[in-house]
Amino acid sequence: MKEAAFIEALRKLPLHQASKGLEDDAAILELGDETLIITHDMLVEGKHFLSSQDMADVAWKLVATNISDLAAKGAQPLGVLLGHMLGEDDERFLEGLDDVLSHYGVPLLGGDTVSGGSPRAFGLTAIGKATHRPVPARSGARNGDAIFVTGQLGAAMLGFEALRDGTDGDPMPYTNPMARLIEGSDLAPLVTAMMDISDGLLLDAFRMAKASEVSFAISSTQVPVAAPDRRDDCLRWGDDYELLFTMPDGTFPPVPATRIGTVEPSGFAPLFLDGEPLVNAEGLGYQHGE
Repeated sequence: MKEAAFIEALRKLPLHQASKGLEDDAAILELGDETLIITHDMLVEGKHFLSSQDMADVAWKLVATNISDLAAKGAQPLGVLLGHMLGEDDERFLEGLDDVLSHYGVPLLGGDTVSGGSPRAFGLTAIGKATHRPVPARSGARNGDAIFVTGQLGAAMLGFEALRDGTDGDPMPYTNPMARLIEGSDLAPLVTAMMDISDGLLLDAFRMAKASEVSFAISSTQVPVAAPDRRDDCLRWGDDYELLFTMPDGTFPPVPATRIGTVEPSGFAPLFLDGEPLVNAEGLGYQHGE
């Protein structure tokens, strides 16, 4: 099954209200006066990292990608649970895990360890506490809102190519992404919708527009990219873990960010790129099973 079809099938199962209908990247669990944010992501060898990569970097990316989901909720990380498949260079994995947990000030709560062959797969559950309620979601973007992104897109793509090809480029944006925790916390009280960009700007913007039941009009030339001569690739490649968010027009974000478009009433397509309607999510970014 393709990823979208499998998730649609999951929606027919009994779901907790915290799952938000599986329309978001994290569960939002209300517990008295506190709100917990719970997310889980996996990395698979050959899909999310190269077999030749330093396992310390794999550990970093595993944690950072999950912490990025918490950042998109403006959450404060509380701890993580690790699912680890034993194999070569476990010592390096542990060193990287120590580095990334120390960097984000996040403790290990537990998890599970299994044996297995190749390709290896790793999972991580991250738990955080909301710093603002209501918690930002993919839904909530409103007609007339401004669309923003943090940082620059396409750096992870260039980093992957440098690592794969052994060139002089910087692989760090791909191997060691940085979750925008501080930015997410600062933005949480102000945004109408927010998510991190993991599968490509165009695909994630398409998803946010659909969840909000609006259309996004994005100008490609306004998007800050790492390779202007490969702008279209930068908009679709993903793995950048920058924040995509919407705010009322005339409101200025308290963090460095670039306005890339405007939210419009729901129209012929969820996403318009330079005025051209994009009616189908296929080809807009990375989706498993394609």
